[in-house]
Amino acid sequence: MTDAELAAHLTETAGRILIEVRQSRVFGGRALGKAGDQVANQFLVRALAAQRPDDGLLSEESKDTDERLGKERVWIVDPVDGTREYGEERTDWAVHVALAVNGAPMVGAVALPGLGEVLRSDAPVSLPQASHKLRMVVSRTRPAAEAVAVAEMLGAELVPMGSAGAKAMAVIRGEADIYLHSGGQYEWDSCAPVAVALAHGLHASRMDGSALVYNQRDTYMPDLLICREEHAAPVFEALAALG
Repeated sequence: MTDAELAAHLTETAGRILIEVRQSRVFGGRALGKAGDQVANQFLVRALAAQRPDDGLLSEESKDTDERLGKERVWIVDPVDGTREYGEERTDWAVHVALAVNGAPMVGAVALPGLGEVLRSDAPVSLPQASHKLRMVVSRTRPAAEAVAVAEMLGAELVPMGSAGAKAMAVIRGEADIYLHSGGQYEWDSCAPVAVALAHGLHASRMDGSALVYNQRDTYMPDLLICREEHAAPVFEALAALG
């Protein structure tokens, strides 16, 4: 398999495993989320070690080491993006598998198991026609203040949603036009979604317009913008006006 085929295959398979774990009805609530994280992580980590033994790895659910920092190719994984949504049996959660090459998000797949869909960097789909009214997808539990303020300035409707992957894919799926996040994330939250978004011709950057760089020693990423290209400039103008 190519790297992209591998990423897509692993996210889809991990998604099926997670659905099976949930449907077993032996876990509930937080225990379900924890079990899902552990089972999916074990599968993804072992599969990548078997298929790409020379590459580095960064996973939310595995202890990080400095070994990956010396690698040009590093897989960045989030076994369950949106553990809370998964545990609540919602559909707005995801599985992320990405490959960063020299810090750039080159390959990615995002599975939305609750919707039976996998979006991937090697098989971009046509974007739906943009709506007449702008829609900005935000956290359903704690919308970022900057995002709310920018939405007001642009006259955009807020679309609450769960995981970062689900929000990013909502732009591709035509459920939203802009995903702006300023509340802080980690590399595994955005690497796969950004790789998929870029492959679909979307804009993806930091809030100041700079590139998103992965496989850093500090995995914290303060902010993120994913949107249709035509909306990037208005968003930056609104952010500048906010100071």
